Amino acid sequence: MRLTKLRVVFFSILFLVILNGFVSQDAFFAIEQKDVELTIPKGFPKPFYDFKKNKLTPEGFKLGRRLFYDPILSKDNFTSCATCHLRFAAFAHIDHALSHGVGNKIGKRNVPAIQNLIFKDTYMADGGVNHLDLQPIVPLTSEAEMGETLESVIQKLQNDSVYPALFKQAFGDSIITSSNMLKSLSQFVGLMISSDSRYDKFVAGKEKFNENESNGLKLFRARCTSCHKEPLLTDNSYRNNGLVPDEKLNDEGRKLITGLESDKYKFKVPSLRNVAMTYPYMHDGRFNTLEEVVAHYSDAKFYSTGYDKDLLKTTGMTESEKIDLVIFLRTLTDKTFLYDRRFADPFPYVKHD
Repeated sequence: MRLTKLRVVFFSILFLVILNGFVSQDAFFAIEQKDVELTIPKGFPKPFYDFKKNKLTPEGFKLGRRLFYDPILSKDNFTSCATCHLRFAAFAHIDHALSHGVGNKIGKRNVPAIQNLIFKDTYMADGGVNHLDLQPIVPLTSEAEMGETLESVIQKLQNDSVYPALFKQAFGDSIITSSNMLKSLSQFVGLMISSDSRYDKFVAGKEKFNENESNGLKLFRARCTSCHKEPLLTDNSYRNNGLVPDEKLNDEGRKLITGLESDKYKFKVPSLRNVAMTYPYMHDGRFNTLEEVVAHYSDAKFYSTGYDKDLLKTTGMTESEKIDLVIFLRTLTDKTFLYDRRFADPFPYVKHD
C-alpha cells in the first residue's frame, strides 16, 4: 500500500514537471530567428504588407502569438482572437455560422480563415480595413466580438505582471503602445502563409493527381478562376455571388464602405485555400458543405438580382463534374500550415495579476 502511494506521488510530481515544461519551456514552442524569416512562395505575388516597417523578430512574433491566444484582450477576459480563429480550421470557425463573442453576442458575418494575409490589399468581407496592422481593432472594439476599447486593453497589458517585460524584449520599451501591440499581432498572423497543399505539390510537379482530381482541376480552371485566381485562389475583388440576401442580417456588403449602389451585396472574394477545413461557407455561413456551395454556383435559378456575370461560367455542371470539383477542392488543404508548430497555442490557459 505504501509503495502504491509513493508511486502515485512520484507520477503526480512527474506529470506536473512535464506539464510545466510543455506549457512554458518546451522546444515545441521555441521560436528562433530562422522561424521568423519571410519566404515568399514561388509564383506568389509581391506582398502588400511591408515587413521592412515592422521588423520580424522572435520576440515580436512570440508576443503576437501570446496576445492572439490571450483573452485579456476582451472585455470579459474570456474571449481571445483564437476563440473564433481555430488553428485546426485554418484559423476560421466551424462552431457557428456567424461570429460570436462576449456575452454570447452574435455578429453578422462568418469568421474568415487567417492565411496569406500579407497578400491582401484590404481586409474584412466589405474591405473596410486597408492595413493589416489596423485589422485587429475591428474585432477588439466590436460589441459582438471582444467588446473592448484600445485604451482599456493597453491599460490591462501595462498592469499585467508579464507583458511590460515582453514588450521591452520585442520593441525596446516597457511602455506599451497600441502601435506596438498591433505590430506584434501582424508579425504573428503575417507569417501564416499557406502554400504547401497537394495542389501546390501537383503544380510543382512533385505529386500526381488521380482522375477525379485532374478533372476537378480542369473544371476549376475553366469555370472558377475568373474570381479565384491562382495561386492565391482569389483575385481580391468584390463580387455579388448571387446569394439571396438574408433579410434579418440586411448586410449590404461593400456598399457599407463606398456608399455606391453598384457595390450593394458585393463581398470580397475569399481564397479557397484550405476550404475543406473552413466551413460553414459564404459571408453569412449559410452553407455547411462544399457540395451545397457547388450546387449554388451550378444552377442559375439560385442567383439573386445583380449577380456577377462571371458566375454564368459555373452553371450547368453535371453531377459527376460537381463531384470532381469538390474532390479537387479538397486537395487545397495544406497540412504543413495546419500543423505548423509556430502557430500553436503556447499555453492552455493564462493567469494574470
